[in-house]
Amino acid sequence: MRAVGHIFQLGLKELLSLARDPVLLFLIGYVFTFSVYTPAKSAVMDVINASIAIVNEDDSKAARLVGDAMLPPLFLPAQEIGFGDINRVMDRGTFTFVVDIPPDFEANIIDNDPPTVQVITDATAMSQAGRGPSYIQQIIESTVAHLWPGRTDPNNQPLVSLETRARFNPNMQQSWFVAVNQVINNISVLAIFLTGAAVLREREHGNIEHLLVMPLRPFELMFAKIWANGIVVILAAMLSLFLVVKGAIGVPIATGSIPLFALGLGVYLFSVTALGIMLATIVNSMPQFGLLAFPVYIVMSLLSGGQTPLESMPMVLQKIMQFVPSTHFVAFSQAVLFRDATPAMVWPALLKMFLIGAAYSVYTLSRFRKMLAAVK
Repeated sequence: MRAVGHIFQLGLKELLSLARDPVLLFLIGYVFTFSVYTPAKSAVMDVINASIAIVNEDDSKAARLVGDAMLPPLFLPAQEIGFGDINRVMDRGTFTFVVDIPPDFEANIIDNDPPTVQVITDATAMSQAGRGPSYIQQIIESTVAHLWPGRTDPNNQPLVSLETRARFNPNMQQSWFVAVNQVINNISVLAIFLTGAAVLREREHGNIEHLLVMPLRPFELMFAKIWANGIVVILAAMLSLFLVVKGAIGVPIATGSIPLFALGLGVYLFSVTALGIMLATIVNSMPQFGLLAFPVYIVMSLLSGGQTPLESMPMVLQKIMQFVPSTHFVAFSQAVLFRDATPAMVWPALLKMFLIGAAYSVYTLSRFRKMLAAVK
């Protein structure tokens, strides 16, 4: 209990120190307001290695040809799933596209009766969802055109016509996606810089020597910084979601998803704040910390699946990024905030974030101890 009391009191000290730092307060305000609002009109990117599944209700040669035609670099090799699995895999974000080929698909084409093919799209992969259905339309039409007797009749309707129905973002407003993605990315950068700055501020001001003469242990000093800065990030992120994302931009975020998102954010901050402290133990000053932390953040932001889908990256990078907590936080956040996912759908991401955070914390604590021993 004494250790818990020390961690709590030290955390209050961290909050008071932060309240007296106008630069960091400005950074917090900017990161979760203007930095969320202004990039809402950023450019989209093309379809590369999008994950796709085929629901083959016809089991004909034409249907199998359609599945075989979904090839790189536009799509990953198509996987067959059952009709009853569509909602489950889309809610979990397993595939970006699902193509449902109806019964009598080949027979209808041969009879000059164009069938209805349903394409279900995960619009949270915004960079691919806009262009993907038109590519799928062209692929289907070119694959089965040789079976269609009316292909040479100019009065016939196209074999495949695209009719779009959006479920989570009916008007295809890109700003909805970008705003939420900015909040997710800014959580990472703020958590890293706040905890790193807390460590280096004490070293540069000489406060750490005063703490070392007290009966305090390294893990108490470290976890005080984690909980104090973590609570600041959680409060700022929640205010940004309600005031900027939902209020100013108008993104419809389900109220029931907010507590689950806050829980996942707390688990994520357990790991990313430890990362910030670990980076601070490597350097000796704030300028050095900035030069080290920015590349780390940029790599996390670009390769975690928020800017471009993870499937579009080389397999080696995909495997490496599984050990980075931001990869699982992006998947968790998009599922909860965009699709109103339940805990049963996102618990694997929560577990992975917690395990990565535990590993980060153990390694960070060992480096933190070495840093304190060097100060002595």
